[in-house]
Amino acid sequence: MPKLDKKLYSKQEYKNRKTFLKQQKQQSIDNLQNDIVLDHIAFVLGNGISRKPIDENELLFYGKVYGCNAIYRTFTPDYLVAVDVKMVIEINETGYQKKNIVWTNPNRAYDAMEGFNYFKPNKGWSSGPTALWLASGHGYNKIYILGFDYMGLNLGKHVNNIYVDTKNYKKSTDGATYYGNWLRQTQSTIKQNTNIQYIRVLQDNAFDPKDLTSLKNYSILSIDLFKKMFCLT
Repeated sequence: MPKLDKKLYSKQEYKNRKTFLKQQKQQSIDNLQNDIVLDHIAFVLGNGISRKPIDENELLFYGKVYGCNAIYRTFTPDYLVAVDVKMVIEINETGYQKKNIVWTNPNRAYDAMEGFNYFKPNKGWSSGPTALWLASGHGYNKIYILGFDYMGLNLGKHVNNIYVDTKNYKKSTDGATYYGNWLRQTQSTIKQNTNIQYIRVLQDNAFDPKDLTSLKNYSILSIDLFKKMFCLT
């Protein structure tokens, strides 16, 4: 809800305006919740820190969840996508792929491994955009994108990832990876699937590149409103 400047209103006008905005926000939430019942939706989770306020388990009640890489350590999505060789080897060591759906790219290093699903042909994309592309082929009319932060922390200087300082990930003091390829890959999928509405869930004042805002089937939603409309804790 936008902040009101008390200086611009009389006491009664300010009170009326605040009540109106509160009602308007509630109506928006009600409308969005009605849409949830009618829509065939999915959630694609990148590993940017913006998704930390969201309990992934609660999303399973509303639609299929697509996750990437180390998310499997603490949560079991409906589909896991991992294209980094070190991450695939780590997953194989746990045997996770023998009981859950995991997609990756073909690689001779995996010849002796069992239980993986392979993209053919190999898209050559990063895990997050690949997960978004996979979900886009499964017939949803609305896909919520979480944790696709692109920009590094501290004005783009440091790595933005929930799993920094853990096995197979960079240190929190390392420089951020340039996001250009992730962005182009995301943009490509959204442009190719004009029948799907893509909603990126963001923190307030988050980086929202014009490469995406120019797309008609792309929009953004605040984390606060997202949690309210899905009744998340």
